[in-house]
Amino acid sequence: MLEGNPFTFPEVKTLLDGVTIGGRKISDQEQVLNLAESSKHLLALVKAGKFSMDKATFTELHGLVARNEALEWGHFRGEGKETNYTPDVGLGEHDRYTPLATVAGAPELNRVFASGLQALQSEVRHPFEKAAAFFLFGALQQFFFDGNKRTSRFMMNGILMSSGIDAISVPAAKAQQFNENMVRFYLEKDATEMMTFLVDCHPDAEQIHEVNSNHSANRNANGMGL
Repeated sequence: MLEGNPFTFPEVKTLLDGVTIGGRKISDQEQVLNLAESSKHLLALVKAGKFSMDKATFTELHGLVARNEALEWGHFRGEGKETNYTPDVGLGEHDRYTPLATVAGAPELNRVFASGLQALQSEVRHPFEKAAAFFLFGALQQFFFDGNKRTSRFMMNGILMSSGIDAISVPAAKAQQFNENMVRFYLEKDATEMMTFLVDCHPDAEQIHEVNSNHSANRNANGMGL
């Protein structure tokens, strides 16, 4: 739903049972199958203790998520044959968001990724905040030609599950709100609204809000010397 894929839930179940769906595009079918395979692979990595918040895992997951869909998959823009085309993100009435240009070898994309990763690892302690921030980081920088949000959501959930926290699944009913919030994020570069939205999509939303509230209260008290 978040990707505009027309497959219904019953059709997805039928497809995953090995039965093709008549009247559906092959590209839409492949997207569903890629997401299913990516989910299984992510779970296997987490269960084996092999999931890492690093480029190797990020590009490995993208190779599954965007296979036969993106212009190239499994590496950053500029690290393959295509070194000129720079994709952008449609923002409806707000025109388009254009990320860093695609350059041979992707030196700037690699620098930004390494810098962002260092900041997340050294400055963000709470795994939920770190996971959500990685998703928004990947969505904003557009390291790949396509499949950036999907791959970044898998990384987000890998970070969560590796920390013993349930994964986040954005309900189909919230797809429009998700897209509207993401447009504002691209325009304003302020993660607050999307962070709150992701918390509200989590099955333990009430507990997370309570923990954050207590943390803020303690922080304010400490700031006042109490």
